[in-house]
Amino acid sequence: MTPTPNEATDAWWRQPTRPLNRSAGEAAARRQAQLTKPPGALGRLEAIAIQLASLQGQERPTLERAQITVFAADHGVAAEGVSAFPQAVTGEMVKNFARGGAAISVLAREQGVRLEVVDLGTVNDPGPLDGVLRVRIGSGTANFTQGPAMTHEQFEQALAAGRASVDRAVAAGAQLFIAGEMGIGNTTAAAALACGLSGLSGQLMAGPGTGLSDEGVARKAALIDRALACHAGQLTVPAEALRRLGGFELAAIAGACIACAQKGLPLLVDGFIVTAAALAAVRMRPAVRDWLLFAHASAEPGHVRLLRMLDAQPLIDLGLRLGEGSGAAVALPLLRLACALHNGMATFAEAGVSEQHD
Repeated sequence: MTPTPNEATDAWWRQPTRPLNRSAGEAAARRQAQLTKPPGALGRLEAIAIQLASLQGQERPTLERAQITVFAADHGVAAEGVSAFPQAVTGEMVKNFARGGAAISVLAREQGVRLEVVDLGTVNDPGPLDGVLRVRIGSGTANFTQGPAMTHEQFEQALAAGRASVDRAVAAGAQLFIAGEMGIGNTTAAAALACGLSGLSGQLMAGPGTGLSDEGVARKAALIDRALACHAGQLTVPAEALRRLGGFELAAIAGACIACAQKGLPLLVDGFIVTAAALAAVRMRPAVRDWLLFAHASAEPGHVRLLRMLDAQPLIDLGLRLGEGSGAAVALPLLRLACALHNGMATFAEAGVSEQHD
């Protein structure tokens, strides 16, 4: 029997990831110990600098160049009324990204970060737009309450779209990758995927998304449980769970996570939806976890559970729930400041300051 793409041992996403440079991290830790401050006085900023040193393979890491890629796609499950907004909003927001009017557009512009938008398949095709890459796999996914969200071919195309975005980032000299998403119904897909990967019920993972009422959240939870029953026995393989319950943008983000780990490019994880895709990537390739940093704690209730599954401690908690990669973009200055402090502070010897004694 011919293996499916998910089972093929030669699939690109099964190839090895890059190991961390432990010696660079150790050198960065030694430098931190010599800087003019009490040990640990800069808290997690110190740990971030040391972690980035291991990821970049140099004692003094820098984050001058970052890339944000927003993946946009629609979901068949939106037909079940799981969003407070109509499905047409996905295509309309792609146009807004192209015009520079979205939150992520502003955040990228203000920080001098390269922004890329990839249309993987909206129901309402916005047509060719400046600044938007058309990598349309279909007009949204199928309704996963009735069958798999993606065919095997669509799934592989979506994964490859994520890898291609990382290839472009590396070619542009990016030192950090941020994945964002846009897709009406994708909090439902992300919640269903998280349940499929964890065994949790829809009630424990469903949230308001774009603003559902309590009654709407209950309907979403019941719908997720129905989908889980539909795919019962088919979710033990992480890639298959992603194919059946995810979306084009979720699969692309998972592919980007894996490609970043293979290329040696750190990825700053955004909120609930991106974290669900990252969890799928880590379940597919556990070594991917080393290359992930976590930006913020989303206001979406299920996010805290996803973060626990990944043993992740986010940098900030501002009650954000917009998506688009916006939370990661807001956290980016903290990473840059961690590098600046690590690289720019004087050592005790350089400053002629007496060191601490036991």
